[in-house]
Amino acid sequence: MLQPTEIERLLVVMAHPDDVDFGSAGTVATLTGAGVKVTYCLVTDGNAGGSDRTVSRADVAALRREEQTAAAAAVGVSDLVFLGHPDGRVVADLALRCDISRVIRQVMPQVVLCQSPERNLDRIFASHPDHLAAGEAAVSAVYPDSRNPFAFPELLEEGLEPWEVNEIWLSAHPISSEFVDVTQHIDLKFQALRCHVSQLPDPDGMETRFRELMALNAANAGFAEGTFVEGFRVVQAS
Repeated sequence: MLQPTEIERLLVVMAHPDDVDFGSAGTVATLTGAGVKVTYCLVTDGNAGGSDRTVSRADVAALRREEQTAAAAAVGVSDLVFLGHPDGRVVADLALRCDISRVIRQVMPQVVLCQSPERNLDRIFASHPDHLAAGEAAVSAVYPDSRNPFAFPELLEEGLEPWEVNEIWLSAHPISSEFVDVTQHIDLKFQALRCHVSQLPDPDGMETRFRELMALNAANAGFAEGTFVEGFRVVQAS
């Protein structure tokens, strides 16, 4: 079971507002509760989210930033970075890798939590193309980009020295290798999720489904009845 004891700073890199809350808000609440400094890096503003055609995409982006900021506060996070890449068009190119490397060097985390770059065919909704691209870019930023002084010389010109991340925690990977017991913070997870009002037509149904899924994952991983977990594929990066 993953423990926060040796982590001082965690960087969360996700494609869209609300991604972290569906997959990892319980883990974030557990870590911030233990004194870990957590920063969110959102690749897009989520401007392609929702189905209301009467609202401008710019207004959707602004609303989703507000929702994510409120959701982050619910689990103890106040440091958020929005990269502003186009929602629905994320690619793991050098520009995105540089942007994420910049944030890694600024935050200097021991752990980066990001989305899996591998498609999970058992949970296709967790493998949105933006998620896969954001995950690939984040993993590439951890290794080799953020630690290589010659990868993006412009970062050195900005005064950002290379930084070596110790571990990557992949969310929504087809195989979870480690789990975080989030039972004590399960209510905070759903408080955060319910901040995403524009994306949740049935918040009560969402909570019921996720409680059932998290309890099932806990049982399958050998945890006691009544336990809720979030799972990750942990990759050693140093």
